[in-house]
Amino acid sequence: MAASGVWSEQEVAGHTCDVFEPAVAHGQGFVIVYLHGADQQRLAAQPAFATELDRHGLRVIGPRTGRSWWTDKIYSQFDPQVSAERYVLDRVVPDIAERWGIRSPAIGLLGTGMGGQGALRLALKHPRLFPVVAALSPAIDYYQQWYEEESLAAMYPDAEGARQDTATLHVHPLNWPRNLWFACDPADPLWYNGADRLRMKLAALGIPFECDLETSAGGNRSAYDRQQAPKAVGFLVERLEAESRRVV
Repeated sequence: MAASGVWSEQEVAGHTCDVFEPAVAHGQGFVIVYLHGADQQRLAAQPAFATELDRHGLRVIGPRTGRSWWTDKIYSQFDPQVSAERYVLDRVVPDIAERWGIRSPAIGLLGTGMGGQGALRLALKHPRLFPVVAALSPAIDYYQQWYEEESLAAMYPDAEGARQDTATLHVHPLNWPRNLWFACDPADPLWYNGADRLRMKLAALGIPFECDLETSAGGNRSAYDRQQAPKAVGFLVERLEAESRRVV
């Protein structure tokens, strides 16, 4: 049996991140930034993803930001001065360069649920820095949870303010990530409609993307993530390799 990579906890600018070193790193040294969901489940606890990441030799860094929704708003339970988005941009990305000597475009974004919409929004806002992104069950319409989610109410004055900050409204017709993939179970009662609206907007603007909005696990998100993990990680590897060959 092949040796497995090693997960560890590392402090980056005062906050804990999960860090993965594969048994054999990919020759290009690719790094994946993983954005967790609202359940804050660690990627190390999701064997389907961990196995695929190890198989492809992908290094991973997974910031832990609580229920920040990966916004550019201050969520005091994470940090009273730095937003989750700025933490990724200003702390995590430089740490990747210092730790592994890796810079864009060799950095991919992967997220699930809350982190899925966070990954999409980050890539749509900063496509040159993050040209490769994959999202599973992205919680794009998280504004609908404003009345129930304490953290959202702390960051936005109302649901409309949150809606204006969603990934769909950060789509720019002339500036977008070159490699964009997302998937959502059509039986997902919360997030499917938002993913479908994003699909329609991207298609209407002629922005290239790939998505899977047909595969279903009957609304069971854990089973769905296990089912889709090989597709998500496979997309990241394929497109990171393509970016490495791209002539600027």
